[in-house]
Amino acid sequence: MGEAIDRLPLFPLGLVLLPEEVVPLHIFEERYKLMVDECLEHESEFGILWMADGGLREVGCTARVTQLLERLEDGRMNILVQGAEPFRLVRRIEELPYPAGDVELLDEDEDDAATDPEAGAGARERYADLVERVTDSRPSEGDLADLDAYGMAATLDFALDAKQDLLELRSERLRMERLGELFTSTMDRLEQAERTAEVARGNGHLKMGGEAG
Repeated sequence: MGEAIDRLPLFPLGLVLLPEEVVPLHIFEERYKLMVDECLEHESEFGILWMADGGLREVGCTARVTQLLERLEDGRMNILVQGAEPFRLVRRIEELPYPAGDVELLDEDEDDAATDPEAGAGARERYADLVERVTDSRPSEGDLADLDAYGMAATLDFALDAKQDLLELRSERLRMERLGELFTSTMDRLEQAERTAEVARGNGHLKMGGEAG
């Protein structure tokens, strides 16, 4: 069982935050302005939970404010936050002026803590292929070796349900395997989009290799 945190401030949002991921937030509601002000004053964290179409998910990620980018005259704020640790909501707290709850930090599975070298190598290779395809620049071997599953996932834009799945997986091996699948499917979609664009440029005819003599 992971560490328990009582009365953690909570921020339900239409996004999934992963550990290590950095995202900008615009704070405009009074209750969340108060919450963020308290976190800034005490250098404490709050939790972000995905408000999905089917309701609020119980597994979220703690977030720390890394930078106050702007504070407007009416108290609205633009901030940067970074994901820290996955947690599960155990009980909601209703008496505070903002959403809060008792949460439990999620430990890794003890019997599956070691990373499968093949899964990790495969995920990193597919990640490098994808980054090179999108940016024309391939990450160095040293940079790749320093990236864990969360570190890779935090740099790319995935569907929210896929990010939530990664957040809930309690094994680095399983996260690496899942990322490998996601990177492969993303590459397939990019290639399909390029083929479709090529057909469109050819007025509906796909250009084949070779030329007529």
